[in-house]
Amino acid sequence: MSEKNNIIVEAEPEYIAEQSMPAQGRFVFAYTITITNAGQIPAKLLSRHWVIVDSNGKTQEVRGEGVVGEQPYLRPGESFSYTSGAIIDTAVGTMQGIYLMRSDEGESFSAAIPKFTLSIPRTLH
Repeated sequence: MSEKNNIIVEAEPEYIAEQSMPAQGRFVFAYTITITNAGQIPAKLLSRHWVIVDSNGKTQEVRGEGVVGEQPYLRPGESFSYTSGAIIDTAVGTMQGIYLMRSDEGESFSAAIPKFTLSIPRTLH
């Protein structure tokens, strides 16, 4: 990836106990994503592709336009944060993915969403 197109993605997951039903195999997580344009050219987030895997190996793929109904436009140095959620069948899982971006120069490029762990408190040591 060139210096001019450099998108940094950070994730903060949180277990939502009030909406989860562990006895029924329903574990609800919220996650807050911060997308920062650390490059030199403005870029717009066009679409997302998430891969969500629970500890049984069950995989969910989520694709769609934008994030939370928006296609944020980020100038160099700007950030955009949003919170969304995921439901998995186990107490631990992972999420990772890619955002498809387009720079003001018309170049499409991918911004990696690094893998992060979904885990109920005190499950991982």
